[in-house]
Order: sequence, then C-alpha cells, then structure tokens
Amino acid sequence: MGQEVSAVPETTKPENLSERSLPAVADYIKSGKARKVVVLTGAGISTAAGIPDFRSPETGLYANLAALELEEPEDVFSLPFFKENPKPFYVLAKDLYPGKFHPTISHVFISLLATKGLLYQLFTQNIDCLERAAGVPADLIVEAHGSFASQRCIDCKTPYPDDKMREHVSRAEVPHCEKCNGLVKPDIVFFHENLPSLFFDRRHMAEEADLILVLGTSLTVHPFAGLPDLAPFEVPRVLFNMERVGSLGSQPDDVLVLGDCDTGVRQLASALGWREELEAEWRKLVGDEEADRQLEGSSKRQVELHDEVSQLVHDVDKVLHVHDVSSSGSSSPSPEAVAEKEPIAATQQEVQQNESASVKESVETTTTTLTEEVKVSGA
Repeated sequence: MGQEVSAVPETTKPENLSERSLPAVADYIKSGKARKVVVLTGAGISTAAGIPDFRSPETGLYANLAALELEEPEDVFSLPFFKENPKPFYVLAKDLYPGKFHPTISHVFISLLATKGLLYQLFTQNIDCLERAAGVPADLIVEAHGSFASQRCIDCKTPYPDDKMREHVSRAEVPHCEKCNGLVKPDIVFFHENLPSLFFDRRHMAEEADLILVLGTSLTVHPFAGLPDLAPFEVPRVLFNMERVGSLGSQPDDVLVLGDCDTGVRQLASALGWREELEAEWRKLVGDEEADRQLEGSSKRQVELHDEVSQLVHDVDKVLHVHDVSSSGSSSPSPEAVAEKEPIAATQQEVQQNESASVKESVETTTTTLTEEVKVSGA
C-alpha cells in the first residue's frame, strides 16, 4: 500500500489501527470508531474528470503558462493582474467552468460517507464544484480556495446573477457589475486575497476528527496544508496521492496509499464492503459513457489534458498580445504572496521558464517527451 516510504519504523505499532493498511482502516470504520471523518481534497481528485491541475510539470496550467509573457504564470490568478487585465482569466474560465466535467468515483465516495453519516467535514482546495455535483451536502463543504459557485463585484461586492455569469463565461467575456460597472470575479481566492472566513471558523473540526482522509493534494500551501497536523497524534490519517506529502507517513497510524486517488478509493470501498454500492451510485450519476471514459486509463487522459492545456495557453497568449500586456506592465506580487505560493512544479522537478520561447515551441517540446512521461507518471 505504499508503506515503503513511511518514516515510521516497521517495529512501531499503530495505536488505533491493527496495522498500517487499508483493510485495517476499513475495520476501524466498521467498528464504529470513525464517526467524525474529515476529508481534505486537492486537484488530484479531479484529474480523472478531465480537469487539468495547476502544477504538474507537463500538463499543469502553470507549467504551460510559463512560456507566456508574464512575470509569473500565476499572475493570471493574481488580483492586481486581474484588475489590470481580466480577459486572460476569463479565457481560462471558459474551459474550467462547472458543468463541463463530471464527478469521479472519489467524489462519490465522499458523498457516500455523508450519506452514511460519517462525514464530519470536507475541506477542499478545488474550485470545480464537483463535490457539490456528487451530492456532498453544501453545509459539509468548506471550499478553502473558493469556487465558481458564486460571484460578485470586486469593488462594491454586489453579487452577480448566476445565469448572466454563465453567459459571459461561455463567450470568454468579462462581466461588469450592474450597479457600479466594476469588474465581476467568481468567488475564487486569488493571490493577494484572504481565505474565506468559513475556513477559519471550521478549522477546529480537524482537531475533533477521529479519521483524516487526504486525497490528491500536494499540501504545500498554508494554512490548508496544516490541517492534517491539527488532529490528535493517535488519530489515523490516510493519504491517497501519487507521492508522500506533508507530514503524512510520520505517525504510527498513518497509512500511505500511493497511486491515483480513484484506485485507492476503490480499494478502501472494497475493504468496507461498499464497492458495489459505490460503483452503482457513480455510474447512475455520471452515466456509462462518462464512467467508461474515466476508466480508459491514465495514458489517454494525459494526452487529452496536454492537448487541452496547450489550447488554453494558446488562447490566453492571443489575448495577452491583443491587449499588449507584457511582463513589464504586469503588477508584481508582494513578497508575502510569493512566499505563500506553491512551487510551479510541485512534484519531482522545477519547470524551467524560457521567456523567449513561443507557445508553439513549448507545445512542440512537450509533445516530443509526452509518450515517455506518460509511461511513468500514472493517472
């Protein structure tokens, strides 16, 4: 189950689990000891749905945006840059907006936890609203980095109608406030903005958890990254991720399940005796065609994501040149904001920026290496 990278000696016995494995976690849940399950999710839970993440070296948005004339690729999601030129964000938003994508089986597993009365709180870094689409009750969700679920004027804070927002996003057009004509932005947390107050109001729930499940996050941006460490030392923590992150794997009751989230979740569901129910609920929700697409495998998804991200970056590049926005004219982020950012490449290598490279050159270089990368990258 990936325990070979655990920092805990094999001779150290767990305090609440019979052993550091998914069957032991399942036994712990079935025994009734897990009544307050806190789940933490990141972009890795949504990649099977076809949503590009932000920080993967090959298919991540930041890695590809690095080829554009931006002081930093994250500037598209920077509030100062947005105020100066919101068009690039809305070009990206057109392809990231909810409604185009369907929940993964991992999303439905979280919903199943809620149905069974076990989900205490879900904290997500994702802005895609797929947890809501999977049926997780809104009152059990903390969207730590905001979401596309609502929007408002950045000046007078007046909410903007959902239907009109959807129309503007579908055309990649910038909406303006009907009251003051200010810029409208989804309630997504940009750089230079604070996290929602709800995150801080409910952060204590991680301290009260009797089981922590972490799915598909690099755990590098605080304060979200500190949530797993708020739980008492003896509380089991389970990581479903491509690699070990944060402090997971350093405590006696930590279980590491390294690989794509959906595979690990299916293993836990099988151990719980929920597999058939989970699969049926998922297929009922997304339909057989979408379910089969998600099951086709990581290689095809990587190619699809690569093509999609390349097109997105190409579209943003055209907007930047039309508006003559270059790195010399963009607002520089504060030192504090830079310190809070995740690395552009959050896995095994730094993405090297080449300011003189065109988007075409970036795409061609990535394409020549994609086949070999897919073989080792997994889902």
